[in-house]
Amino acid sequence: MAIKNNAWMMLLLLVSGSAVAQQEETSGIDFYGRANVSLQSNDNGDGSDTELESNSSRVGVKGWQRLNDDLDVIFQLEWQVDLTDLGGDDNLKSRNQFIGLRGNFGELTVGRRDTVLKTMQGDIDQFSDYEADVKALFEGENRLNNTISYYSPSFANVRFASSIILSEGDTQDDGYSLAVTYGDTKLKATPYYFGAAMDRDVDGYDIERLVGYTKVADTMFGLMWQQEQAVDGTNEADGFVASVKQDIGQFSLKAQYQMMSFTAGDDDSIALGVDYHFTKETRVYVWYTGRDLDTRDAEQSYVAVGIRHSF
Repeated sequence: MAIKNNAWMMLLLLVSGSAVAQQEETSGIDFYGRANVSLQSNDNGDGSDTELESNSSRVGVKGWQRLNDDLDVIFQLEWQVDLTDLGGDDNLKSRNQFIGLRGNFGELTVGRRDTVLKTMQGDIDQFSDYEADVKALFEGENRLNNTISYYSPSFANVRFASSIILSEGDTQDDGYSLAVTYGDTKLKATPYYFGAAMDRDVDGYDIERLVGYTKVADTMFGLMWQQEQAVDGTNEADGFVASVKQDIGQFSLKAQYQMMSFTAGDDDSIALGVDYHFTKETRVYVWYTGRDLDTRDAEQSYVAVGIRHSF
């Protein structure tokens, strides 16, 4: 009798496991986040201070559900969390938050999302979320409300993408962002990554951007060029970003130079940093950023040491 009962128990476990596996194949949900805090010394050109910085720490949930053999519903809800300064209701700030459909046609979403000009840069920015982030000198790093985004399937490693940013007023035109990319941003499926994008009437600017990077042995080299002009014609500039990252064991050595040329002069930034990876999820780091800003007649410098953990 005990043997018979054990057999029925094994059959029940197998049936339950099969049901769970089937459920996992037709839906998925992922709770994720990143805690990133540094002790940072700031010299903005008009005084210096030392403080703790929460470098775009975040928490979110994303998932999908199978609707039929050819269609999934997808969603993402993400918030920026300040671990060092703000508390209460001010602690949370909306990041990408959208819902949409995914299938053989590609991916279509509505909500608050990064424009495709922003996402097409891939991994070229070695100091994203820090003082040397591309957005420190470049326009175009936009995450906007009322955004309809489309990402095509990959055709021989080529993808097309677009964003439409709906205007909230009659006096302002809708904006749009277009991009085409080749390759894998992580350089796992292709040895190169290239992208071209443009914004029109997005957050007050028209922008053209080109990006490309590759990896030679354990060294990654990247270059990005941008031309930008305010829609009202009051501001026009062009510039570039050059970045390099060298992996040596558990260390990553990084350097990045950024320059934007305005009518009033050139603004440039140089950044150097070292990451030590305990695991794929956890690292400690130190970096330096120096800026020479002709447009503000100022020289700035920043030094930080911090820890980052993703989950």
